[in-house]
Amino acid sequence: MSAPQVNVGEVRWPQSEPAGFIPGPEQSALRESLRALLAKRGDIAQVRRASSTERGYSASLWRALVDDMSVTALAASEDRGGLGYGVAQLATILEECGRALVCEPVYSSAVLGVQALLLTRPGDDDLLLAGVLAGDLLATVSALDATTDDLRAVRTSAGWVVDGTVTHLVCGGTADVIVASAHCSDGRRLFAVRPGEDCVRTERVVLDPTRRQADVALRAAPGVVLTVPEGTATAATRLRDLATLALASENTGIIDMLLETTVSYVSTRRQFDRAIGSFQAVKHRLADLLVLLERARSASRYAAAAYAEDPDAARLAVAVAGAVCTDAAVQAAAEAVQLHGGIGFTWEHPAHSYFRRVMGNEAAQGGSGAHRGTIAALVGL
Repeated sequence: MSAPQVNVGEVRWPQSEPAGFIPGPEQSALRESLRALLAKRGDIAQVRRASSTERGYSASLWRALVDDMSVTALAASEDRGGLGYGVAQLATILEECGRALVCEPVYSSAVLGVQALLLTRPGDDDLLLAGVLAGDLLATVSALDATTDDLRAVRTSAGWVVDGTVTHLVCGGTADVIVASAHCSDGRRLFAVRPGEDCVRTERVVLDPTRRQADVALRAAPGVVLTVPEGTATAATRLRDLATLALASENTGIIDMLLETTVSYVSTRRQFDRAIGSFQAVKHRLADLLVLLERARSASRYAAAAYAEDPDAARLAVAVAGAVCTDAAVQAAAEAVQLHGGIGFTWEHPAHSYFRRVMGNEAAQGGSGAHRGTIAALVGL
């Protein structure tokens, strides 16, 4: 998602320590339960098999995540059918999904899709939101700008209909609901669109096969309007920030797993009758990985806590998390490949699947340079 324009005079600075920054017992229990579920349900080989199916993920694991862990309903308000927890809990979910390299639509549907559909007023289309909360419908959100959303919407006697093409859509090949921006006669609005049978879905060739993308051509698809033209920019900015925060949290989990597996490998791999982890040069590189993890953890968790309190006041924290976690994940993935030696350079090794996810996340966000550009604009540089 491209970096939005910002007005320096309207920047609101986050608090020094927002509520929820330090994980409490509930978050710790959530993390332990999800980690146990993901460890029991499969490993990287299962992820690769599931991502290569027609659906692109495991239906049984998705149902377990929805039914047992409530990933879709966790951060939705109780009056809309959710559990009423906040974005900090979602960040915990995303960290663990990053550790396990989950290919199920947690990021696209449970996080972005649900939060986008909560923009609707109660009663506008409760069945649509209810279907996504129940995990029966899959939602996904576009980049929400004219670069990827070449859509036009018109109001007919039967309601809104949307025509055009959405590109680079995560889980676009299987999504039941697409949230995108479209040109209307009175300005640009956000819509939740139900692709019809005559829509054309074209799978894209992407670096990360565990997070597939597609272009979707819509033909007179029914849409539910989510915003008025005056509120579209604010809603789109909040959803873009949420996407940045979500991938920052996921990258934090990835770094955690890469450090853990690398330490395990160098502790058992021996050269000159010594574990290579005992060599000073390797120790320094592992220490650097730990520093990267702690930086990413601090930045992403702080941003999640700040966003939960006030999304508008958290813009700077989210941009910092995007920059810090992107750079940290790219460096950690490269280090993990190298420290695994010859076996690490084979595509079959698990480190390469994490490497691909990290690079895919970087491409989705425009790289850390885009986040630094947002930071510079926010602080008036």
